[in-house]
Amino acid sequence: MELDLQALNLPSDNERPFVIAGPCSAETEEQVMTTAMQLAAKGCHNFRAGVWKPRTKPGGFEGNGEKALPWMKRVKNETGMLVGTEVATPEHVELALKYEIDILWIGARTTANPFAMQALADALKGSDIPVFVKNPVNPDLELWIGALERLNQAGVKRLAAIHRGFSSFDKKIYRNMPMWQIPIELHRRIPNLPIICDPSHLGGRRELIAPLCQQAMDLGFRGLIVESHCNPDEAWSDAKQQVTPDVLDYILSLLVIRDGTATTEGIGRLRKQIDEIDNELMGLLAKRMRVCREIGQYKKEHNITVLQATRYNEILQKRGAQGSLMGISPESVASIFETIHEESVRQQLEIINK
Repeated sequence: MELDLQALNLPSDNERPFVIAGPCSAETEEQVMTTAMQLAAKGCHNFRAGVWKPRTKPGGFEGNGEKALPWMKRVKNETGMLVGTEVATPEHVELALKYEIDILWIGARTTANPFAMQALADALKGSDIPVFVKNPVNPDLELWIGALERLNQAGVKRLAAIHRGFSSFDKKIYRNMPMWQIPIELHRRIPNLPIICDPSHLGGRRELIAPLCQQAMDLGFRGLIVESHCNPDEAWSDAKQQVTPDVLDYILSLLVIRDGTATTEGIGRLRKQIDEIDNELMGLLAKRMRVCREIGQYKKEHNITVLQATRYNEILQKRGAQGSLMGISPESVASIFETIHEESVRQQLEIINK
């Protein structure tokens, strides 16, 4: 399905990407207003704060709810910024619209639930408010697209996607694994859908925000949603991933914004070389698969199982080491050969089962 989209038409600084900034949670009226005033003084046009906070475990600060919505309206009236918050239920939508919230976003846990998404879509029917949809917690592109489609079918035209990364048991550097290939594939499928990056949730640590912002710009993302707090160390939620408005302004001032459409004769020549190499690769892959099919025929005639784990491990180890020597990460090599092996097994099973 092709989404029926309209331009977001949200204010932005021409010299910087589109940015939504503000604290993780709307804690107190004073904290909200202080942060908003500081951000407005730095030229920010779009303010965010969590009114309802879904926490992983009970007992943490879960937001002030409706009590905080008049604070958001005050920000809007006194600074001129647009204001946005997360919604997870039809009741949240009703209250957000009642208090004239300008931008809504849907969190990763909600995106992962088709029942919740349909309920939100029904609640938003007939509304012209911009809605941003975060990726689901697990790396499932179809689930992400499905959530967008439900909203679009309900008549929501001003849509955007937020890339906040994917949950992983093995947390080494990032709070959520970036897995950039998934939003890149989303952009390939729906090129008119704006995608913005959430470096705060991707990194989980404030020192990672700057490099993640730059990486998002290098990949052609349309904007950023960043958690900014007047006193991050004292934040009631996600303190480690928030920065002051001063620090955010400094991060944005250092961003290099690249042209996503420009091309030159030099790039054209290099791309032609890539096309020629890709043709050679396809020929080599076809040749490899022919040999795999011959191996499959041999296994069938001699009653040998298709999967030979020792041989597969040997290939991964050899090619991983070879990739390192050639400047290619072992992880990338493993991913490539896992895909090749999967197709090899499929073709051999086809032969054996004839």
